[in-house]
Amino acid sequence: MQIQSHNTADVDQQLVIAGWQEHYQQMSAGYFQGKVVHLQLNGIEVYEEQMNTRIEQHFQAPAASLVFSFDTQNGSLYLLNEETQNTWITPENYKEVAVVIGPQYLKQLDCLNLNTLDGLFLTPLVSQHSRIFGRWLSNTLQQLAADDSPPPDEGLAQQLVDDCLYILDCPRQTLDYAHQKHLAHDRRLIRRVFDLVMTAPQEHFNVLQLANAAGVSVRQLQHSFTSFTGVSPSQWQRLRRLNFARRDLLRMSPAETTVAEIAMRWSFWHLGRFSQTYNSLFGELPSCTLLRTR
Repeated sequence: MQIQSHNTADVDQQLVIAGWQEHYQQMSAGYFQGKVVHLQLNGIEVYEEQMNTRIEQHFQAPAASLVFSFDTQNGSLYLLNEETQNTWITPENYKEVAVVIGPQYLKQLDCLNLNTLDGLFLTPLVSQHSRIFGRWLSNTLQQLAADDSPPPDEGLAQQLVDDCLYILDCPRQTLDYAHQKHLAHDRRLIRRVFDLVMTAPQEHFNVLQLANAAGVSVRQLQHSFTSFTGVSPSQWQRLRRLNFARRDLLRMSPAETTVAEIAMRWSFWHLGRFSQTYNSLFGELPSCTLLRTR
C-alpha cells in the first residue's frame, strides 16, 4: 500500500493522480488552497480532494475503470467510467472522496455488468449510506496518512469494493426525470462551448458565436450558463483567460516576458484593469506572480 498527501497552493498542483484527463480553472476570488490524499492498493485507488475556491473541472475518468465519487457536502454518489467526460463547477470549500476500481480488479467482479449501469453515470445518487460512507472514507484516509501501521492491502481493497457495491444497491434519491433531462441538456451545451473555446483559448468569442456553436438561442445560452456555472458566458471566458495568463506568469520569468505581454496575449488590452481583475481573483498582483521563485 502507498499513500501520499499533498497540500497545494495553486489549482494546477491538484492534478497529481495518473490516468485522469483533467483541466482545472479557478472561478471564484481568493488565494487558492487545496489538498489531495491519494491511496494506492492492489488494483484500487482512493483519493480525497479539497479546494477552498470554486473550480471549473473538465475531466475524463481513467480508461477501463469504474469510479465511485462521493460529494461529502450533500452526500451524493456519482458514477464515472472511461466514457464519462464532464465540465462542472465545484462550490467553495468543496471536498470529495472517490474509489477507483481499476481494470484488473474489475475483471474479478463477475457479478458486475457495466451495461446495467447505463443511465446512472453522472447522475447524483443521494442516500444516507453514501453520506455515512463518504465521511468514513475521509476519516480513514486521514488516519492512514498519519499511521505507520496501516491495515492489510487486500482486506481494505475488498472492503471498499464491497461497500461501494452495497451503496449502489441501497434505496436512493435521484433527480426527477425532468430535472435530469434539463441537467443533461445544459451539460451538453457547456461541452460544445468548451470545445469551441479550446480551439482558440486566447480569443474572446462574442455571445452570438457561442450560441451558434451550442446550437441554441442567445437567451437559452445565457440561462443555461448561469444555471450550470453560476456566471454569464462572458464572465466564464474572462475567468478562463485569467487562469491561462496565470499559468504563463508562473511558467516564465521576468527575463523572458512582462506582465503587459502576457496580458495582451490573453486579450486583456487594459493593463490596469487586468491587474485589478487578476488581483481580485487570485489574491495577488500579476507582477508578484511573475516574480515568484521557481
